[in-house]
Amino acid sequence: MAAPSPLSPFALRLPTQTGGFGDEVPVFSATSSSPLTTGVSIPTAVLKRKRPARIDIPMPCLNFEPSVETPGGDRVDEVEDEGEGYAVYCKRGKKGAMEDRHSAAVYLQEGSKQGIFGVFDGHGGAKAAEFAARNLGKNIMHEVVALSSKDGGGVEAAVREGYLTTDEEFVKQNVKGGACCVTALIHEGNLVVSNAGDCRAVMSRGGVAEALTVDHRPSREDERERIESLGGYVSCCRDVWRIQGCLAVSRGIGDSHLKKWVIAEPETTMLSIEPGCEFLILASDGIWEKITNQEAVDTVRSLCVGVDDPKPFCACKELVDLAVTRGSIDDMSAMVILLDRFF
Repeated sequence: MAAPSPLSPFALRLPTQTGGFGDEVPVFSATSSSPLTTGVSIPTAVLKRKRPARIDIPMPCLNFEPSVETPGGDRVDEVEDEGEGYAVYCKRGKKGAMEDRHSAAVYLQEGSKQGIFGVFDGHGGAKAAEFAARNLGKNIMHEVVALSSKDGGGVEAAVREGYLTTDEEFVKQNVKGGACCVTALIHEGNLVVSNAGDCRAVMSRGGVAEALTVDHRPSREDERERIESLGGYVSCCRDVWRIQGCLAVSRGIGDSHLKKWVIAEPETTMLSIEPGCEFLILASDGIWEKITNQEAVDTVRSLCVGVDDPKPFCACKELVDLAVTRGSIDDMSAMVILLDRFF
């Protein structure tokens, strides 16, 4: 299926500073020339970007809710997205419909580039991942702005509230399924990385892989103790640890039937972006089950560091293709963020 035309109902018209509206752009695409790039991975096919006119939109106006519905009946095999300082490539696995989603927004604040990014791995359907892609970044930014108006500070607390609010809003919809999440907020020279579930963030620091998140699985001693202290149980079947004999992750958005034990509380790492911080990889477990952290960094670095023309999208595709050749049958999503674009 061809990409949506500029006048299709799957396009979003971005507001200009004067209050009018500029060129229509596909809501799924990202552009390298615009300081605002918002992508939510709910595509109809392999999606291509279209370049809009350059506009400046302040942080509170970031749009995480394009008025788009997922077209029914189409099987999504791949998703491509590339914007200012980042790229994403997603590939459907062999288990069924694509349940991975992503979101990205890049904006200017006082002449400095900021951004918020996420990868979401759905289970039991794509509804929770889709909801998180539309709402988690918006909810985090709402909390960040609210805290900034109160003499600053507390960015980690803002991210936490964003996760918990998104979970609460999704559970109220009484929809089945859940989603693992990993997000990266680049704010005032700091990198704030958070996760709930087994999506993972790995940074390259001078070519050395540095995991910024730890997977939330029932096999983790602290997670198992937390679940059992709340009256749940953790069991192992065929080398996979599960909560109540069914779910193999211990944190995430949704999973209302297991909400007593599957919490949305994120774990967060915050650090300053320095020259040695080269790039960040956000990926779903379909990647990490087959590729080590250092292998992922080596793969991306060869295409993005020390070269005249960095190719983050090609790096994302290399990661996915490598996971496929090693036998991954899960959905695979890889996002690469070039941190030197945000100094």
